[in-house]
Amino acid sequence: MVTWPKEYGGRGLDLIQWLIFEEEYYRAEAPTRVNQNGVFLLGPTLMEFGTHEQKSKFLNAMATGDHIWAQGWSEPGAGSDMAAIRTTAVLEDDHYKINGQKTWSSRAAYADWTFGLFRTDLDSERHRGLSFILVPLNLPGITVRPIPQLDGEPGFAEIYFDDVKVPVENLLGGDGEGWKIAMATAGFERGLMLRSPARFQQTASKLLELYLANQDHCSPMIQAKVVEAWSQSESYALSIYHTASKMLAGGSIGSESSLGKIFWSELDHMMHQTALKILGASAELSQESKNDAAKWIKGFMFSYAGPIYAGTNEIQKNIIAERLLGLPR
Repeated sequence: MVTWPKEYGGRGLDLIQWLIFEEEYYRAEAPTRVNQNGVFLLGPTLMEFGTHEQKSKFLNAMATGDHIWAQGWSEPGAGSDMAAIRTTAVLEDDHYKINGQKTWSSRAAYADWTFGLFRTDLDSERHRGLSFILVPLNLPGITVRPIPQLDGEPGFAEIYFDDVKVPVENLLGGDGEGWKIAMATAGFERGLMLRSPARFQQTASKLLELYLANQDHCSPMIQAKVVEAWSQSESYALSIYHTASKMLAGGSIGSESSLGKIFWSELDHMMHQTALKILGASAELSQESKNDAAKWIKGFMFSYAGPIYAGTNEIQKNIIAERLLGLPR
């Protein structure tokens, strides 16, 4: 919440100061934020599109951790293609009645609220007729079923909606404006807030330490990968500082966020893969042990998720081709 206004529990600092804070946070090996879907994704979205009442209601509770948020976008048949969303929210008097299913909802297994896209115009198609609605997960008609990750932890969940009544004041923005708002949220997720460069700089630093402790049995190819990891993590940091500077000057995050998403997800996987090559057979040790090998194997398994979440890299390549390079569909 470093960049949040002080009245909402933040420190009122700018993006450059946030990036510096992130460097110190990861250098101290501080714990992962349990509410990062709220703090880094919904929080900035509320700042931009929320009413005064919505900001007052949600932001302070988000900052204190009283409300843990899940991301409720993907559905069966509508993963990276969010325009295919079919879960409906029908306006009835002072509430929406929601029916349908969300899946791969990040942190929904233990969240209090979810933010999601719902089809409020039943005759609409694709990205039209979608609305961005904030839903408490304790309402009658909601069923949450955890989905174990590769490491066994319930990082995701399915959410089922059966005639769930949500107050109309939980609509963020206008009815039918959900796609525009979700694209702004996706820009924060892919391009700046969710994956700060300090995360990858710290991994690159740890990888260098691992290499130096084991360089006697490492090939020149592994050495080259370690150098590549270090240089790419620094390049990504410089790119994000450039993006932050542009935003401070009044700019915005556009389709170029897809470039960053592909870059950091592939970099993260490459670094962990290189670490396992350095470790050799010891990389097969159990995750439950507390040594460095166990941390690297767990990080390696999670790195497989990087090219999938926040929109698959295949989808990001289509966005780059069409919107940045002007290539035909």
